[in-house]
Amino acid sequence: MDLSTTLQYDTDPRAAADRAADLERAGLDAVWVAEAYGFDSPTIMGYLAARTERMRIGSAVLNVYSRTPALIAQTAAGLDALTGGRAVLGIGASGPQVVEGWHGRRYDRPLGRTRETITVARRVWRREVVEHHGITDMPLPPEKGGTLGKPLKLLTRPVRDSIPVYVAALGPANVRMTAELADGWLPFLYVPEHAGKVWGAPLAEGAALRDPALGPLGIVAGGPLAIGEGAEAVRDRMRPLIALYVGGMGAPGRNFYHDLVCSYGYEAEAHAVQEHYLAGRKREAAAAVPAELCELTCLAGPEGYVRERVEAFRESGVTTLNVTPVGPDPARLVARIKEWL
Repeated sequence: MDLSTTLQYDTDPRAAADRAADLERAGLDAVWVAEAYGFDSPTIMGYLAARTERMRIGSAVLNVYSRTPALIAQTAAGLDALTGGRAVLGIGASGPQVVEGWHGRRYDRPLGRTRETITVARRVWRREVVEHHGITDMPLPPEKGGTLGKPLKLLTRPVRDSIPVYVAALGPANVRMTAELADGWLPFLYVPEHAGKVWGAPLAEGAALRDPALGPLGIVAGGPLAIGEGAEAVRDRMRPLIALYVGGMGAPGRNFYHDLVCSYGYEAEAHAVQEHYLAGRKREAAAAVPAELCELTCLAGPEGYVRERVEAFRESGVTTLNVTPVGPDPARLVARIKEWL
């Protein structure tokens, strides 16, 4: 099992990149760069390419609405060139509030857009002359206003003709498609004990359609990492984050994270979190997050307990443990847990 971390979008990107470089020296295998509607991730990923030597650098995630499939493919190819073949393309549909509210795009056909992006990107990296007509037309046909467009291929030669594609997915249909087409899966609020119940069937259905040449599906999941006396207190740090996603990332009936927590068996608690959050009672929303959910999405506690959590993630199928080290010496935490993997 590999080890990774995520650069959050609400921190100083240069300082965060410097910390990531320190963690690389401690044994970190990969870093993921979040975007949401903060700083764009490709810029930060380019800086990370210059600051690191070995670890993989991935987007988590580029949404498939604000950039065309060809531009997403170009971005990944450029990063792969800067890193000497260490790029990972993480994509996802994001949510309607961000897509419509920030990017001004209609939130429609999320699965079709994701599938199309994967298909087109792989053709671009192989330097095929791309003629594609679906949600996106390449080239734009005359009946849609096209005049001078013609089929093109990538002008430059990419370092690799196949860059790993990871998809952020939660719903059954999206997870099924991810298991069929992608190199890896980026779930959120992943609880190993509930993963089989929630996602086992769509993962199996997608795997049955999977091209064997892709190899096994990679799974990236984890949480805050703290080891030792008093480390249990770190679990409460998950409360505001979980409340934000379960309560605020979507309207009632259109919130993927709320639906996920309900499927875990915390339906009443999820409703309470959402009700408080949407009413502006963020403190009450955080307090309503179940303590058990905070515990199961973390790796925080005495060493023996954290070792058990690592094994729970491994046994559930996780191939890359994604951690956020909490404490005065993050590099020491990374080096310590790396020994257990």
